[in-house]
Amino acid sequence: MKKMDEIVNYCKENGFMYPGSQIYGGLANAWDYGPLGIELKRNIQNIWWQKFVQESPYNVGLDAAILMNPQVWVASGHVGGFSDPLMDCKECKNRFRADHLIEDNSNENPAGWSNEKMEQYIKDNNLKCPNCGASNFSEIKEFELMFKTQQGVISNEGSDIYLRPETAQGIFVNFKNVVRTTRRKLPLGIAQVGKAFRNEITPGNFIFRTREFEQMELEFFCKPGTDMEWFEYWKKYCMDWLLKYGLTADNLVYRDHEASELSHYSAGTVDIEYQFPFGQSELWGIANRTDYDLKAHQVASKESMEYHDPLTNEKYIPYVIEPSLGLNRVLLAFICDALVHDEERGDILKIHPDLAPYKICVMPLQKQQNEQAFTIYQALAKKYMVEFEASGNIGKRYKRQDLIGTPYCVTIDFDTENDDCVTIRDRDTTEQVRVKIAELENYFLDKFNL
Repeated sequence: MKKMDEIVNYCKENGFMYPGSQIYGGLANAWDYGPLGIELKRNIQNIWWQKFVQESPYNVGLDAAILMNPQVWVASGHVGGFSDPLMDCKECKNRFRADHLIEDNSNENPAGWSNEKMEQYIKDNNLKCPNCGASNFSEIKEFELMFKTQQGVISNEGSDIYLRPETAQGIFVNFKNVVRTTRRKLPLGIAQVGKAFRNEITPGNFIFRTREFEQMELEFFCKPGTDMEWFEYWKKYCMDWLLKYGLTADNLVYRDHEASELSHYSAGTVDIEYQFPFGQSELWGIANRTDYDLKAHQVASKESMEYHDPLTNEKYIPYVIEPSLGLNRVLLAFICDALVHDEERGDILKIHPDLAPYKICVMPLQKQQNEQAFTIYQALAKKYMVEFEASGNIGKRYKRQDLIGTPYCVTIDFDTENDDCVTIRDRDTTEQVRVKIAELENYFLDKFNL
């Protein structure tokens, strides 16, 4: 696997990501998705949606608003309880999370520790500032993680409102609406892909942790008593999806949360962690949230969140299993895993064909073939993302397509005029086959799961 700085340079140089607001000096940890990055991101969204909604007999979709009634965040516990323990180095003025400082410099897990206990541990063990090496820290202060703005057109006269820090609450408050309008019975999953915002104090590692990010999240509602069975079901379902689309099994591991680090609402949480170039870190979290969220909204809103089972006539508040995947993180993992170096061919993005930004590149060998090649390009582009490349040495064109992960190149060559065939080259094997132009559509039918 390549080093992290090599991954970042690759993404910037090839149009996957650009630093946000770059011509104005940028904005820390803000990234814009370029022509290749947006295609890769859309492909990941589409295959996730296909597997978790389209192919599932249990799940439906939702797109809830980013801005919600502020009482949603009071009920969920985010207002007043969603903050990080921060301390400043008095020497270099850098700011750090106290719990991360302890985790990174010891075998301790400070989840659930009070601020006083963390301060004392750092002092007793003489932990150093990661930036300057000093041991001179301020007291811990709580840092609010939600972005606050105002709703209203007149400055300073609007009401406070928040950018959502997660997509889950939009699903919970719409649970009864979805049940009523779809007439679905439990078990029932509600899936959503959308933006979330967290005022992280220590974002970093490229797109792994940013203040603006996207989640692909499922809230799966089930009958109490069946929750752990469904918990195991979704653990395997999520891992199988990652493996199917090309992540290496040796780079993936389940990590069960210890009792001390479980969220107060969780009856069990497991992370699927991935071995990034900067270390092993969370990729996908699967949590048993019990009935905490629906109960909290029932109490705060005075609206019943009970489910009435039409078959047994039972009434109960469902338990929820939540598989939550960061779109930005899994995109980074796919690139890290797929970008390999070949001694003869250079860097190659051997990404799964369904994920590849461009599926096919059409290449005429001669200028006089451009018109025919463009006709082929237009026909294929009705179904696939296709690139048209007409300039440069054919070897360099192949190399460029290998670099950005294009699985197949279609070349209109010197024999095309005589036999109405083109040459198709496979990215991974470099094998070439001759195919009739009239049969191109059928040839590619079984190459992509579209």
